[in-house]
Amino acid sequence: MEKEKGLFYIETWGCQMNEEDSEKLSGMLRNIGYSNTEDKEKANIIIFNTCCVRENAELKVYGNLGALKKLKKENPDLIIAVCGCMMQQEGMAEGIIKKFPFVDIIFGTHNSHKFPEYLNRAKQEGKSIIEIWNEEEGVVEGLPIDRKSDVKAFVTIMYGCNNFCTYCIVPYVRGRERSRKPEDIEEEIQSLVKKGYKEITLLGQNVNSYGKDLVPLLSFSQLLRRLNEIEGLERIRFMTSHPKDLTDDVIDAISECDKLCEHIHLPVQSGSAKILKKMNRSYDREQYLELVKKIKERIPGVALSTDIIVGFPGETEEDFEETLSLIKEVEYDTAFTFIYSKRKGTPADEMEEQIADDVKHKRFNRLIDTVNKIFEKKNKEYEGRVVEILVEGESKTSDDRLMGRTRTGKLVNFYGDKSNIGKFIEVKIVKSNSFSLTGEEI
Repeated sequence: MEKEKGLFYIETWGCQMNEEDSEKLSGMLRNIGYSNTEDKEKANIIIFNTCCVRENAELKVYGNLGALKKLKKENPDLIIAVCGCMMQQEGMAEGIIKKFPFVDIIFGTHNSHKFPEYLNRAKQEGKSIIEIWNEEEGVVEGLPIDRKSDVKAFVTIMYGCNNFCTYCIVPYVRGRERSRKPEDIEEEIQSLVKKGYKEITLLGQNVNSYGKDLVPLLSFSQLLRRLNEIEGLERIRFMTSHPKDLTDDVIDAISECDKLCEHIHLPVQSGSAKILKKMNRSYDREQYLELVKKIKERIPGVALSTDIIVGFPGETEEDFEETLSLIKEVEYDTAFTFIYSKRKGTPADEMEEQIADDVKHKRFNRLIDTVNKIFEKKNKEYEGRVVEILVEGESKTSDDRLMGRTRTGKLVNFYGDKSNIGKFIEVKIVKSNSFSLTGEEI
C-alpha cells in the first residue's frame, strides 16, 4: 500500500501526563507540517509513548512493536519511534533496539521536546538514534500542543515526584519535583479560555506538592485561588493528590472557590497500616480516615475517587479485609484498582513474601465486587435529580448519544443536539448503573 505523505500515528499507554506528552508530540509534528492519522498503516511516522507502571503496559509495547516489522519491511522510509517512561528504565532502550533493530528513534521523558531534531537526524543519518537523559533540564515552556478535546484540557503544573513509594517507578523515570511558574500556568489557561475551553484539569504526580521548589514559595492552595480568578474559566479539577499533602488550606480552597469541582482523587492504596508503612505512604489508616472525614464535613456533596493495590508483598488476609472495610467506610464514587505488579528498580521488587498470583486474583475479584456495589449505590442516589453537566462530545456507547460530566465527575449519557457540545446544560437523571448515569435533557 502506498503511503500518504506527512502522516503520523501516536499510540499512548499510561496516565494523563503521558496523554499530555503525546499531545505535545502531536503539536510539534503538526508544527512542522505533518497531519494525524488513526490508521497506522497509512502513517510514515509511528510513535509509541510508553508506560512502565504496570507490566501489562510493557507487554503491549513489545507486541505492538513486533507487529510493525512487516510495515517497516514494506516501507523502509517508515520512521518508528518509542518514548516515555518505559524507556527511562536502565537498559530498556538497548534491549528494545536489540530485539527490534528496525526502531529508528528512542527517547525518554526528559527530552521529548527534542523529538523534531531526532526525526531530522534519523532521516538524514539513516541509523537508529537513542537519546535518554537521566536528568531533567528544568521545565520547557512554549511547546505546541495538539489537544484532543475542544472543551476540556489537561494542564501540567509540575513534573516529577519526591515520595518514593516502594512499589512505584515514577520518581526514577520522571525525576524530582519541578514546579512551573504560576504566571506560565495562568498564561496557558487564559489562552485555552480564549479558544473556548470551559474546563481544565491540573496535572502532576503529586499536585499538592506544587510550589515547594519555587522562589518565592507559592502553595498549591494559593495557585488554586489565583486560577479561580481567571475570567471565562468555568471548572477546575486536579489530580493526583497525595493524602499526606492534602492540607486544610487546600480543602478550604475547594470549599470556597466556585470554579473548583467537588471531586477529589485521593489514592489510599491499602487499608492496612502495616502495608501502608511497607509502601512508604507516610500516613496510616486512621490518618487517612480522619482526612476523609474532614473533607466530607467541609465540602458538602464531595465525590471521592481512589487508587487501590491488591497483593502487595506481605499482604495477609487480615490486611486485605482492612482494605475492604476502609472502602465500605469511605464509600468511594469510583476507584482505579490494580493487582500488584513487580517493577524492577523499586524496593518492593526485592521484598520477601511476594503474594501468589492465584491469591492476588481472588482478592482482586472480591475487591471489584465490593467497589462495584458501592458505585451502584452512590450512582442510584442521583436518580430523579436534575444536574448540570458540561457536554463533552459524543458518547462512547454505540447509540448516537452524547456525554457530559457533573461537577462531581459523574459520567452522564443522554440523547441531545450536537450543538450543545461545549455547553453547560441541565439533565434529569432517569437511570444509573455502577459506572455511569443516563439523563434526559430538560
